[in-house]
Amino acid sequence: MDYLLQLVSNPTAWIALATLVVMEVVLGIDNLIFISILTNKLPEHQRAKARRLGIGMALILRLGLLGTVAWIVQLVHPVFEVFDHAFSWKDMILIAGGLFLLWKATTEIRHSVDPAPEGDLFVGKQVAAIGFSSAIVQILLLDLVFSVDSIITAVGMTEHVPIMVIAVVAAVTVMLLAADPLARFINNNPTVVMLALGFLIMIGMTLIAEGFGAHVPKGYIYAAMAFSAAIEALNMLSRRARRKAQPQE
Repeated sequence: MDYLLQLVSNPTAWIALATLVVMEVVLGIDNLIFISILTNKLPEHQRAKARRLGIGMALILRLGLLGTVAWIVQLVHPVFEVFDHAFSWKDMILIAGGLFLLWKATTEIRHSVDPAPEGDLFVGKQVAAIGFSSAIVQILLLDLVFSVDSIITAVGMTEHVPIMVIAVVAAVTVMLLAADPLARFINNNPTVVMLALGFLIMIGMTLIAEGFGAHVPKGYIYAAMAFSAAIEALNMLSRRARRKAQPQE
């Protein structure tokens, strides 16, 4: 109890908490985009449940990993070397997660740009082909990758576990509140789907690069995403203005 009281009365701890909450929310954007795209392929009555379950599993994973901070720190230690480059368990997890994101995003893009002649029938088959259990398993795999990255980032920013726990819970709460609106927005705007898939490819490539030791500043990634999203927003406004300008029949 004395330890917690000292944290509450320490201004540095509050600054660390605010910084870590922002960092965890930003890192959660990647996970949320993937969950939104994947759950939108489920039947409509299962989508909200899958999103809540996926985000809930992310919270459980991150809190569970926080309980094994000493083990998590060891994940950055080299395990083997290839051509004089050392790989750790964290590197291998990031590479595997990046490859999975690349595969998933390119598959979704191929389905979008090369539909079957049946059109809507093909879409229906795709939704049915991705069952609830399959979606949850895929979300769980990416939850694991993003959770490891998130917790290692948190450990690097503060040594106080209570601060990490509060930051993780706050970030996941924001994800939970934003999940349904984001998923509906993506589902109602087909061009945004393609943009989000492009984001997943960029995130996947970043994870692979970091797994091979090439550090990519997160600020560059999110600045590129924000710029692309701003351009798409302008395109949406332009299309809406053109529709309003068209004479009504």
